[in-house]
Amino acid sequence: METSKAIEELFETVKQKLTGMEKVYMAFEKCFLNTITTTVKRLDDGSSYVITGDIPAMWLRDSTCQIRPYLVLANKDLAIAQMIKGLIHRQFKYIRLDPYANAFNESANGHCWEQDECGMGPWVWERKYEIDSLCFPIQLAWLYWKTTGDTTHFDKNFKNAIKVIMHTWKLEQNHEGKSQYHFIRKNTFFKDTLSREGKGALVKPNIGLTWSGFRPSDDACTYGYLIPSNMFATVVLNYVEEIATEVLKDDSIAKEALLLRKEIGDGIENYGIVNTEEFGRIYAYETDGYGQYNLMDDANVPSLLSIPYIGYVGKEEEVANNTRRFILSHSNPYYFEGKMLSGIGSAHTLSNYVWHIAVAMEGLTSEKVEDKLQCINRIMNTLGEDLLMHEGIYADDAVIYTREWFAWANSLFAELVLDFCGIKAGI
Repeated sequence: METSKAIEELFETVKQKLTGMEKVYMAFEKCFLNTITTTVKRLDDGSSYVITGDIPAMWLRDSTCQIRPYLVLANKDLAIAQMIKGLIHRQFKYIRLDPYANAFNESANGHCWEQDECGMGPWVWERKYEIDSLCFPIQLAWLYWKTTGDTTHFDKNFKNAIKVIMHTWKLEQNHEGKSQYHFIRKNTFFKDTLSREGKGALVKPNIGLTWSGFRPSDDACTYGYLIPSNMFATVVLNYVEEIATEVLKDDSIAKEALLLRKEIGDGIENYGIVNTEEFGRIYAYETDGYGQYNLMDDANVPSLLSIPYIGYVGKEEEVANNTRRFILSHSNPYYFEGKMLSGIGSAHTLSNYVWHIAVAMEGLTSEKVEDKLQCINRIMNTLGEDLLMHEGIYADDAVIYTREWFAWANSLFAELVLDFCGIKAGI
C-alpha cells in the first residue's frame, strides 16, 4: 500500500505536537510507514495478508498489532479501512481452518517453519496453540466497528469462527480429558516443544481457566494456565457478547460468551493470584491449578504489564498495582537494567536483552505523560541510523540486538508516540 492524504495530514499533526523533537518524529514516521509499505499485501479476494516482517508468514497476533495504529485513520481513509477489514476477513477464515495454529501461509502451499508432529495442514506455517492468537482478531474486529461504525465484517465467516473459538476455549478448560491437541518438535530446545508426548505439563482440569500450549513469545508455557492470555480472553468475550447482542442479534452466542467469560474470570481470580512477602497479592504469569506458579513477566503481549492495554479489570485494583511493581523490578527474572536500556525481556532471547515492545508497552500503560516521554526517550537512545525498532537489545550495548527490524515493535512505537500526542489508536 502507498501513503495517502490522510496519512500526510496525520504526520503534519504529529510533527506539530513534537516540535523540538525532530528525531522522535522521524522515527515515528519511519515506524508508522514500515508495516503498510513492507508487510501488507492486498489479495484478489479483497482480503489482506500481513507478514510478520523478516518471516514470510502471517501471525494472527502480530498482524493485528502491526495494523492497530492505522485504526486512527480508518474513518478518514477508505483504502486503509478496506485493508483493515480485509485482514479481519482473512484472520477469521484462518481460525475456521485451524483454531490451534498461530501462523499461516498466504495459500495452501505447505510451507512451514518446521515439520512438527502436531497435525499441520497445508495452510499452516506453525501450529503452536496460543490463546492470544484467537483474542487479537476479535479485538481488531471490535475496534474497527467502534472506530468506523461499519458492521459488514460481522458476517457468516465471523460468526462461524466465533463459535469455533468458544468451542476451543471450552474444550481446553479440560485439556487433560478432552483435548486432542499435541505438539512435538524434535531435536530442539525444551521451550520449543511440549513435554509429556506433546501434551504439556499437567494441569488441573475444570477450574475455569483455559489452557494454552505456548506464550505470545511462541515459547512453551511452563504451566499451562497462562494468566495474561486468560485475562485477554475474558475481555474479548465481553466484545463477543456485545457484538452478538447489538449486531448479530444472536442470544445463544451472547449467553455462551457471558458464561465462558465468567468461568474464566473466576478462574483467574481464584487460581491466578499469589500472596508474596515483598509485593503482597500479585497475579502469577502462569499456574497449573495445583498450587505451582510462575512469577515473572514476558515482553510479548498479552503480558501482565499490558493489563490496562488489553482492558482487563480484576476484582481488586490493588492486585494489579502490586503486580506492576513486581514485574518492573528485579524480582521479575526477565527485568533487566544496563548502561543503555532497562525494561522487560523474554525467555525467547538471551539474558540482559530488553525488548522495545516492552518499553513501549510500559509507556502505553502509564497514566502520566512524563512517563510516556521517558519511555520514548529510552527507546530513542538505542536506535541506529535507520530509526527502526529491534526485537531484543543488549542492555549494556545498543549495537548488539536481535532482528534488524521488527514490524510489531515498529507499530507499537508508533502507537506510543500517537498516544503521547493525545491521538488514540482504536477508540
